[in-house]
Amino acid sequence: MVPARGYNDGGLTPTVFRAVFAALITLFAAAPYAGPEVRGLWVLRTSLDSPASIDRMVRSAADAGLNTLFVQVRGRGDAYYASSLEPRGFLLARQPASFDPLASVIRAARARGIAVHAWVNTGLVSDASMLPAAPSHVVRRHPEWLMVPKDLAGFAARTKPRDPGYAGAIARWTRANIATVEGLYVSPVTAEARAHAAALARDLARRYALDGLHLDYVRYPHDGFDYSAAALREFRASVAGDLTAAELSALDARARREPAIFTDRYPQRWAAFRRDRVTALVAGMANAARAERPGIVISAAVVPDPAAALDVKLQDWPGWAARGLVDALCPMAYAEERPAFTAQIDAVHRAAGGVPVWTGIGAYRLTAAETASRIHEARRAGSAGVVLFSYDSVAAGPGRYLLTVARAAFAGTP
Repeated sequence: MVPARGYNDGGLTPTVFRAVFAALITLFAAAPYAGPEVRGLWVLRTSLDSPASIDRMVRSAADAGLNTLFVQVRGRGDAYYASSLEPRGFLLARQPASFDPLASVIRAARARGIAVHAWVNTGLVSDASMLPAAPSHVVRRHPEWLMVPKDLAGFAARTKPRDPGYAGAIARWTRANIATVEGLYVSPVTAEARAHAAALARDLARRYALDGLHLDYVRYPHDGFDYSAAALREFRASVAGDLTAAELSALDARARREPAIFTDRYPQRWAAFRRDRVTALVAGMANAARAERPGIVISAAVVPDPAAALDVKLQDWPGWAARGLVDALCPMAYAEERPAFTAQIDAVHRAAGGVPVWTGIGAYRLTAAETASRIHEARRAGSAGVVLFSYDSVAAGPGRYLLTVARAAFAGTP
C-alpha cells in the first residue's frame, strides 16, 4: 500500500521510507494473482432499456466466458432500478413501471453463473447539453450541491443556488469547456451530499442480492473545482483556527472581492481538503453497503496514473486501498499505444499494495486481437482480472468481437 500524503512512520525519514516501500510493493506486485480471475464487462444503461436487450447482453457475456457484469444503474443522477431516492431513467419511458432493469439482469445472470455489480456514477449527475427535467432530480432538488469551477467563483458567491439561472450558468460554462469536463458534478464537500450518496449505496445493497458495488466518477473533474460558496465556507472554517484574529479579518475582507482567497493562500491544504472529502464519500458509501450486505465487494474505477489521480482529480485511491475502503481497483487503462498501457498497469500495481487490480481495458478503441493481447499483458502484471469497456461499443461493432476475444484469451470458453 502507498502511504497517504503527510504520512510519517516516526522512524525512517520520508525519503528513505518511500524508497524502501517502493521496493517492497514492486516485489509483491510481481507475484501473479492466484485466485479466480474476474472476467468483467462494463454495461452502459443503454443496454438496460428492455427485457430483450438485457437477455441479449447476458447471453453474449455467457457465451464469451465472462463471469462478472458491471451494470450502470445510475448514469446521470437517475435510477435503472427500483428507487425511491432518485427519478427513473428516461430510457425506461416506454417500459411499464413494473420493469426493473437491475432485477432482470440479476435473474438472467444468476441462471448462467455470472456475478452482478451495480455500477454507480457518483459525482457526475447531468450532461451539460440539457439539464434534467424531473423535479426529484438532484440538480433540481439540491443545486447548492453542484460543483462550481473557479471561473464562476464570483458568480456563485453573489448568487443563491436556487435562483433562476444558477445551474444554467454552470451548464453553459461546462458546454464551453466540454473537452475537459464531462458534465455537471455534485460536490463531495457537504455532509448532506455525502449522506445522499451513502443512502443510495444502502438502498441498492438492501433491495438487491448484489455481488458488488462499483463506484465511478468518484473524483473531481479536475483541480479547478469546487469553488461553490458552500465549499469555500467549509474550507475557510477548516483553516480559521490556525490563523490569528488579525490574519482572519484581513483575509475575510479580501474574500468579499476575491472569493477564492483562502484557497489561493493555502493551496496544499485546499488540495488535501478536497481529497479528504472524496475519501469520506467513498468511506460512507462502502460502509453503508457493507452494513446492509456483509461480503459485498466494493470496487472503484480509477485514474491509472497515481500522481494525476491525486493532484488533478483529487482521487486518493492508493489511500482507499491502504484503508481497506475498496476491495478492488479498476484502473481505466485506456491508452491506445501498448507501451503506455503497460506503463499504466505497472504503475497501478506498484501503488495498489495487496488490493486486487481488475485492469480496465478500452476495448471500444481496440481490435479484438489487441484486446486479447492486453488481457495477457494484464495477467503478466499480476492483475486479478480484467474489465472490458464496454459491452455496448463492442456489441455494435462488426463480427463477433467478444467470442474472438474469448478464444484468444479465455481458455476453455467457446
